Amino acid sequence: MPERDAAELLRDAKRVVAFTGAGMSAESGVPTFRDALTGLWARFDPKTLATPAAFAADPALVWGWYEWRRAGVERVHPNAGHRAVASIESHVPNTVVITQNVDDLHERAGSGTPIHLHGSLFTPRCSSCSRPVSLSSLPPSPDAASRPEGERDGRIPPPQCAACGAPVRPGVVWFGEELSTDALSAATEAAFGCDLLFTVGTSGLVYPAAEIPYVAARSGATVVQINPEPTALDAVADVNLRGTAARILPELVARAWADR
Repeated sequence: MPERDAAELLRDAKRVVAFTGAGMSAESGVPTFRDALTGLWARFDPKTLATPAAFAADPALVWGWYEWRRAGVERVHPNAGHRAVASIESHVPNTVVITQNVDDLHERAGSGTPIHLHGSLFTPRCSSCSRPVSLSSLPPSPDAASRPEGERDGRIPPPQCAACGAPVRPGVVWFGEELSTDALSAATEAAFGCDLLFTVGTSGLVYPAAEIPYVAARSGATVVQINPEPTALDAVADVNLRGTAARILPELVARAWADR
């Protein structure tokens, strides 16, 4: 089925889900977990830092890495794919954005309230009582370059929770942790009720998030995949469009509403 048909599907859809993964944000310059770390962090494997055990063993190391990641995300910008998703929301009010990304680039592009299956770099919480912590209430993290030479190892001691005194942790889902029940339930409900689901920039290998396109397909929705390479979701997709989100999505939006 060619791109033109995907645009027609989008134009006629009543309930759309945009399910996005790391490939969406990679085009903005956000590294994926498959990318090697750089600078201070080049000697680490990201999967060894993104765990509860790592935070328990060395909170300052893990907090420092996530502060580095958050600072990096703040320096990049949403790309044309993010903006196209926001445009779909403006044309189809019942659109739901479900993302595996933790960078908040959908929000910065104009999306309303995306469902963050894997949390966000911008929603820290207490590691003990789970109390949400506002970033604006936290002291600024020191710039590694301005610290004494012997302290430039990336470690930044995490702030303490104002309620219980425990260390504040990043608001992301680490390896070995379960997804938020509320987020997963909302995503499943949206997939079950949609008539068109776009799966964009995701390999379809990380469960339970990868189940979302299958939920949509089983409920009778059309699944359109946008990815430069074949993925595990090829079989469930009714339409496979090979290309990047920043190229394909704006073209689909332009074709769907060319006369509006």
